[in-house]
Amino acid sequence: MSVAELKQDAERRMKKAVETLKEELTKIRTGRAHTGLLDHVMVEYYGTMVPIPQVANVTLLDARTLGVQPWEKSMMSKVEKAIRESDLGLNPANMGEIIRVPMPPLTEERRRELTKVVRHEGEQVRVAVRNVRRDIIQALKELQKKKGITEDELRRAEEEVQKLTDRFVKVIDETIEKKEAELMQI
Repeated sequence: MSVAELKQDAERRMKKAVETLKEELTKIRTGRAHTGLLDHVMVEYYGTMVPIPQVANVTLLDARTLGVQPWEKSMMSKVEKAIRESDLGLNPANMGEIIRVPMPPLTEERRRELTKVVRHEGEQVRVAVRNVRRDIIQALKELQKKKGITEDELRRAEEEVQKLTDRFVKVIDETIEKKEAELMQI
């Protein structure tokens, strides 16, 4: 692998880690409703477990209420049960044609617990990004040992990988701060 390929690989892997963090943070609920909240809640559909958005239309009824409208009438009770039994702590109400899912307000204690979860998720992704940096620098040193690059090129490449790492760690920190602010908002 060349230096340029190694740097591209590092950037791709770090970007994937940050995307994974953002995905995980959408699952942590704030006091507001958003349609992505039910994306990971699974429901049985003809013997197969599928996410709710694949069997129902999920919409915002207002800032604190989701509307879930299954495409098949027979799925109403299964979707309602899946939402109730999920780890989100929601209490759906079947209104006949649509299932209303109100978002209960978060207590101060629960908000603090969730900020700890957010920080933990962020730290895991920071570690992942640093591991990518370590792997790439190790590959660069191997390349230098095989006389593929000079010592100066190695040092320059290491600096560029460090700058890349710093950039992604900054993005992670900003993402976490934003989510914490969102959680602490009443």
